[in-house]
Amino acid sequence: MIADRIRTLRQKNNWSQTDLAGKLGITRSSVNAWELGISTPSTSTIIQLSNIFHVPSDYILEINNNPDIVNLEQLTEQEKEVVRKMLDCFMQSKPR
Repeated sequence: MIADRIRTLRQKNNWSQTDLAGKLGITRSSVNAWELGISTPSTSTIIQLSNIFHVPSDYILEINNNPDIVNLEQLTEQEKEVVRKMLDCFMQSKPR
């Protein structure tokens, strides 16, 4: 379910629902509703989630099971984590 993907990605980043809501400019109750399967995010919000979590929107929508934007299969888990941290660094340095 989309709800499970969002919850898992949020928890993997050690973010509360409030943290994720703040990054999206929405209420915590909206995030809670997604994670409970009561509602689903809009298309534009799924794109935002994809950018925030550095995963393809297809992964959030459960169209594919690969959370990597590019194929990182040949890398070790440690190398993948380095790439993810670099992406986080680049994204944080961009002006909003």
